[in-house]
Amino acid sequence: MTHRISRRARVLAAGLGAGVIVPFAAAAAPAAAAAPQVSCTSSKTGLAAKLQRDITTALNGRAGTVAVGLYDRSTKTTCTLRSGTAYDSASVVKATVLATLLWDAKKHNRYLTTREQSLATAMITQSDNNATSTLWKQLGVTKVKGFLAAAGMTQTKPGANNYWGLTQITVRDEQKLLALLTAKNSVLSDNSRAYELKLMGKVISSQRWGTPAGAPSSVAVHVKNGWLSRATHGWRVHSIGTFNGAGHDYMITVLTQDNSTMQYGVNTIQAVAKAIHKDLVPTPSTTSASVLRYVPTTNPQEAIPAVPSAG
Repeated sequence: MTHRISRRARVLAAGLGAGVIVPFAAAAAPAAAAAPQVSCTSSKTGLAAKLQRDITTALNGRAGTVAVGLYDRSTKTTCTLRSGTAYDSASVVKATVLATLLWDAKKHNRYLTTREQSLATAMITQSDNNATSTLWKQLGVTKVKGFLAAAGMTQTKPGANNYWGLTQITVRDEQKLLALLTAKNSVLSDNSRAYELKLMGKVISSQRWGTPAGAPSSVAVHVKNGWLSRATHGWRVHSIGTFNGAGHDYMITVLTQDNSTMQYGVNTIQAVAKAIHKDLVPTPSTTSASVLRYVPTTNPQEAIPAVPSAG
């Protein structure tokens, strides 16, 4: 195989110039792969380039492994970074647990029971781990997988042995979940979507950090966060959110790991979020009035799910 490649390189060099053999030299002695770059597209002129530049700037000098997803229906704007990289979910999976419960109830043509509503409220608004474990066990992994298949969330792998916080998630799949929650579809009923968004809009203040940072006061905020520290990859710190208003309808996912501290991951997410909100809903250029923007708590909190002691 080496002989064939070398021969091809010589032939190309003879006919087209020595410059074309560089890829083949690289194949023989590969250089370190370049870090993934933020990629954006938009139907609004100039917006993709601005978002790409500003998200990249927000991440400059930040340690850790960061994945980003943005979709704005209003301007058909999409940004992605490491969209297929898997992360331990921590408490972000609680949004999927509730969606599974609502999907299963719809299949059986029933409403949530009073008990289920109480558990769901605690799970989302306070990130209650016991409530999550109760619902996870009630549903079982088979139903969770059933919802994931229906939702097209093929990259999400439920945590084994009831360790729901170790569910493997990706930006791509979290964005799919948020898309289901924010637009009419055949997977979740309109009532189910409204119910989950209502709870995500009532998350207690100490857990309203992350993607809401910098959101203008003119948009409604719905959020679910999570964090978790393990022996490998340090702190995982994640935030998913949907935002509607000011002529926009958008969703943001930021997943991080390899953070030295919880706060470091929070700061990284919030730097990205502030850049996105400012670019999508900028300060009006025709007036000196500034847009009021959400300032998250300076003491962020989140429930840490149980993980195996060996992890």
